Amino acid sequence: MDRYCVFGNPVAHSKSPRIHATFARLAGQSLRYEARLADKDHFSDAVRQFFGEGGRGCNVTVPFKEEAWQLAESKSVRAEKAGAVNTLLLDGAGRLHGDNTDGVGLVRDLTSNAGINLAGKRILVLGAGGAVRGVLGPLLAERPAELVVANRTVAKAAQLAALFSDEGPVSAAAFDALAGRSFDLVINGTSASLQGELPPLPTSIFSANALAYDMMYGAEPTVFLRWAQQQGAQVRDGLGMLVEQAAEAFRLWRGVQPPTQPVLEELRAELLRA
Repeated sequence: MDRYCVFGNPVAHSKSPRIHATFARLAGQSLRYEARLADKDHFSDAVRQFFGEGGRGCNVTVPFKEEAWQLAESKSVRAEKAGAVNTLLLDGAGRLHGDNTDGVGLVRDLTSNAGINLAGKRILVLGAGGAVRGVLGPLLAERPAELVVANRTVAKAAQLAALFSDEGPVSAAAFDALAGRSFDLVINGTSASLQGELPPLPTSIFSANALAYDMMYGAEPTVFLRWAQQQGAQVRDGLGMLVEQAAEAFRLWRGVQPPTQPVLEELRAELLRA
């Protein structure tokens, strides 16, 4: 039976084994998927051992995405630009190939699951870390009217804007420079939600019928989503992004696009019961 896994540290909390087992069942595929805890100093050894034992592919989560990028012998264009890899597989020549499915997962959740056409939209992305870097390319590929990256340290946002400037209309801004501007879609890619904090945002950033999207998810809306609701915005968390990025990895490994809606509904129901 073909073997796959997710590497992380910690990794016991990962929903990936459950997600991929359900994908396999729904898509009629036979495989085994497990979570593997990798030592923070020996990630590359763990990956090589897994593939040496006959592993076919793996996902990579915190804190190893940048190291996986360095380990990959070839990379997709989107992974190269993202500077991080969350999916590894062997190519036709037996080399370790790296890809990044996070941005595709976000875009598919927005366009397919939420039914939003991103073309011509004004998009604001909060944060300038690895999570944001991984989604800018796929967002710009949807041809928005503009994409602004806002961050506490504006220099970091400016670096990202410069890196992706050849892919679309992207610019940088400090949080305090957003006053008086409004956007159709505001995506929170900061880690503030993990600390229960809110980026220092003006209340004017949401246009009429705007959507606020948080890459984090949980049983309850994040502080950012609760605040956005108070400003009249529609809200959506990142659970769909989690499922859709996993589906893209499954497609890369198996050549089959698995159905995602049943998995998303199952995970959502589980969160609400918690």
